[in-house]
Amino acid sequence: MRIPDFNDFLLARRRLRERLAPTPLLSYPALDELTGVRVLIKHENLQPIGAFKVRGGLTLLSTMNESDRARGVVTYSTGNHAQSMAYAARAFGVPCVISMPANPNPVKAAAVRRLGAELITEGADLEGAREHAEAIASQRGMRLVSAANEPDLIAGVATTYVELCETAPGLDAVIVPVGSGTGAAAACLTIATMNPTCQVIAVQSSASPAAHDSWREGHCVRRPNKTVAEGLATGEGFTLPQEILRDRLTDFLLVDDAEIQQAQWRLMSVARTVAEGAGAAAMAALWKSREQLAGRKVAIICSGGNASQSELRDCLTSAAM
Repeated sequence: MRIPDFNDFLLARRRLRERLAPTPLLSYPALDELTGVRVLIKHENLQPIGAFKVRGGLTLLSTMNESDRARGVVTYSTGNHAQSMAYAARAFGVPCVISMPANPNPVKAAAVRRLGAELITEGADLEGAREHAEAIASQRGMRLVSAANEPDLIAGVATTYVELCETAPGLDAVIVPVGSGTGAAAACLTIATMNPTCQVIAVQSSASPAAHDSWREGHCVRRPNKTVAEGLATGEGFTLPQEILRDRLTDFLLVDDAEIQQAQWRLMSVARTVAEGAGAAAMAALWKSREQLAGRKVAIICSGGNASQSELRDCLTSAAM
């Protein structure tokens, strides 16, 4: 697997220009006052599928030749990558099968079906869904799309950070949530070119720390996968993102699920923003590190807004206690 470069990111932006508008980068004075940090929020929760992943799916399918598209694609996901591939497959007229773990987020599962993909729920976690996707690819002759080990996915996601650096060239730091790691990998590569003094800080749930521990140990490892924030729920590191993160990431933080839930409430109450757990993780990391980041100009990535009704209800209940 090759590491994509800045030319790939510019080509991806050209491909996406007619399909996706740039997402807003907004400041909230009340949030600055609350944290002591000059905060900017990149609203990827406002994408057509409610998540940043749509950039990767559209980019990957745009680079496939007609014979590969005719074979169809199959992938595995806890939700937002699934929606991305389903959305892109509909846009390009490509048959698409999605393997998700049992009992998926109902909002994301319904969206996949609504987009016309065949949804199969199999396995207790992402790794179980991956094994089932691999079997389908073999049986049906479809193109297996990894959840992260795809240069075109990273190139597509990198357009987020091209937009970010163009809009806010003086950033001191960017905080990026991590599940598979494509977003953080894209951030590292893009910011190294466009704003090399800017720090890239990753964050994952302590209940599913595989990507974090893989980065700390210098090789991909397996870890328990128990977070309720399904966008962060990976049980092992992915080779390509980890290779990119290894020497480029400034720091990698862990927050617990309760801190993520509190961050969801802060985004709702202060920024009037609905974020799923993964989408609020960067806010949780900012809050945890607010003393160290005080006075600095920091962007946080609200990576997705596909929170289920029960997730939002629990968040509001917790805030009221």
